[in-house]
Amino acid sequence: MSAKAKAPEQRIDMIRNIGIMAHIDAGKTTTTERVLFYTGSSHYIGEVHDGAAHTDFDEEEQRRGITIYSVATTCFWKPGDPEAHGPEDGAHRINLIDTPGHVDFTVEVERSLRVLDGAIAVFDAVAGVEAQSETVWRQAERYSVPRICFINKLDRVGATVSRTIEMMRERLAAHPILITMPIGLEGDFEAIVDLVTMELVTWPEAEDDKDKGRTFARAPLAEDHAAYDEAREAREAMLEALAEVDDQLMEVFLSEGADALSVEDIRAGLRRVTLSLKGFPVLCGSALKNRGVQPLLDAVVHYLPSPLDIPPIEAELVDGRHAGERVERTPDPEGPLLGLAFKLVQDSHRGPVVLFRVYSGTVHVKDQIYNVARDKKERINKLLLVLASKTEEVESVGPGNIAAAVGLRFTTTGDTLVLSKDKEHVVLPGMQIPDPVIFRSVEAKSAADQKDLDQALERIQKEDPSFTVYEDKDSGQTLMAGQGELHLEVIVNKLERDYRVKARVGKPQVAYRETVSKPTTIEFEYDREVGQKRQYAKVSVEIEPQERGAGNSVVSALPEDDEAYAKFPRELLAAALEGISDSLTRGPLLGYPVVDVTVRLVAASYIEGDSNAASFRAAATMGTNKVILAAGPRLLEPVMDVEVVGPEEFIGNVHSDLNTRRGRVLGMGTRGNAQVVQAHVPLAEMVGYATSLRSVTQGRASHSMQFAAYSEVPSDLQDQIIKKVRGY
Repeated sequence: MSAKAKAPEQRIDMIRNIGIMAHIDAGKTTTTERVLFYTGSSHYIGEVHDGAAHTDFDEEEQRRGITIYSVATTCFWKPGDPEAHGPEDGAHRINLIDTPGHVDFTVEVERSLRVLDGAIAVFDAVAGVEAQSETVWRQAERYSVPRICFINKLDRVGATVSRTIEMMRERLAAHPILITMPIGLEGDFEAIVDLVTMELVTWPEAEDDKDKGRTFARAPLAEDHAAYDEAREAREAMLEALAEVDDQLMEVFLSEGADALSVEDIRAGLRRVTLSLKGFPVLCGSALKNRGVQPLLDAVVHYLPSPLDIPPIEAELVDGRHAGERVERTPDPEGPLLGLAFKLVQDSHRGPVVLFRVYSGTVHVKDQIYNVARDKKERINKLLLVLASKTEEVESVGPGNIAAAVGLRFTTTGDTLVLSKDKEHVVLPGMQIPDPVIFRSVEAKSAADQKDLDQALERIQKEDPSFTVYEDKDSGQTLMAGQGELHLEVIVNKLERDYRVKARVGKPQVAYRETVSKPTTIEFEYDREVGQKRQYAKVSVEIEPQERGAGNSVVSALPEDDEAYAKFPRELLAAALEGISDSLTRGPLLGYPVVDVTVRLVAASYIEGDSNAASFRAAATMGTNKVILAAGPRLLEPVMDVEVVGPEEFIGNVHSDLNTRRGRVLGMGTRGNAQVVQAHVPLAEMVGYATSLRSVTQGRASHSMQFAAYSEVPSDLQDQIIKKVRGY
């Protein structure tokens, strides 16, 4: 690590906060490695297949050859001057996050997108739009993140550009605009045409083996070039697609023709449609073969937003007479500090390292920070610029930037950071963390290891908000819950490798949910003597099922126009509603949360002197438990969207195997020379599926899956599950 340095002065409009996202194995990390190499941030290209990628520096990532943890890194790029490596050279600063593609680590994408301004979506030119591609695209849509697209792996057999673009239209409902065109495909892929400038971009064979595609050339595409006519047609199609969603270009295009549009006009139009999410520029190349990455970097600078291009961020005032009101914060270096912690990493030497985004103001070393979510004061001991596996200490971090802080003891993912001395404290919305769908029991191998295990699990929970640990009230077992088999497997390995804790873990089990099947009302009277004092409460609770995925609603339906209820003590009403909510956390069948119900408190009565909050909380809890039992309780199981890709001769075996797993095939298609099967399958039936799929396809098929929805378990199977779990 270098000595502490003053952060390079960087104009805010020349900052790009971007992420690279895609389905697993589409080439995100390989693309990131080229970005780091060509921008001068690394001196060699680390390959994923060699376990040497800069952004996959975790041992588990290197062993599996996949990205598990999102990693932030910083680099600099100036279109037309690849040797510009800093703000002093007029280069743009690119804060880049390489995100995972495996569905078990979707939360890493989620929290990265929250702090990014733009993204690169990478697609496999053979596979096209895959299952996790759709998931991350939807996540980006939810946060209104502008994207450019990179169709990768054009050197592979079966690669096409047109089919991938068509899949983007069909599966993503996107408006893709192809702005680079390949010269040749598969083994003949050799160059690309920049359709905006009508230039041929080539990567000549270098005498120096260390060049690795760093040297490239741009030249006007000659009219006698074999691809000239095709390029002219592609450029016309690009301008038409652009004009469809940009009124300014449409006016010139219709009145004066395509030739009247300058390169600057086209780039300005592409930037407008990208920032407005009306269109998505598409580039192509092969990161592994070192072709197409420099034009992609140019596109990041030309078309993705700076912090000044995104709308001011909204936050909520938390104290003072205006508490609850919403205010806007802009990327003003002199404004009040507003930052969002999006990741926590436990460093063996530094302790907790918090990655955060600054939206407004400037933070300095030794500043006293106020964590609004935790109501805690913190002090920043060090500020770090993160360069993948390396860091550089700086004195301050300004708006629009991503950095790391050392010394924050209480801060975790999703927390809002402001300066303690600021007059107004505000809070940003938290992050959307998916519920766990699978769990395993975990226990220390010896009593001496128990304390270490508890501490390790607590630290991992702080790092990973999609991982939870809780105790089963019936069995007393400690259960750890996560997003999938791989997620929990990685955590078990982390316990042993990073924390030197050996634990016994049970088999993966599905996290069910419970609900009701019919509307029901129950009256419940609570009349007890506790400590020689009578406690009384009477409630009437009504429950009814809602649509799947609607969530829970707990409301008071006491008639407000009734004089008796108008005088009903507010503290007793609040306690009753609290008791109802508490009872929904643990259903009567197997103790899983009750979901997708509306519960109403429709009547209540109390006796002055004998009724208190505790009696009403107890009455509402017991009454809700009774009404759930009377309303036909049902088990819900997580159902997964499953996609299997393999040779045609094995598709019959795949169908048969999915049928035995209660799978419902939704459709079939082709992808290159492979067949694709899409199905809905209960997660309980997918445990260990990878091994089974290898067996029925001789190892020649692959699968991916993502959570689809919760669905009712068939009645006969529900009885079997309950008997099995209860042990009789």
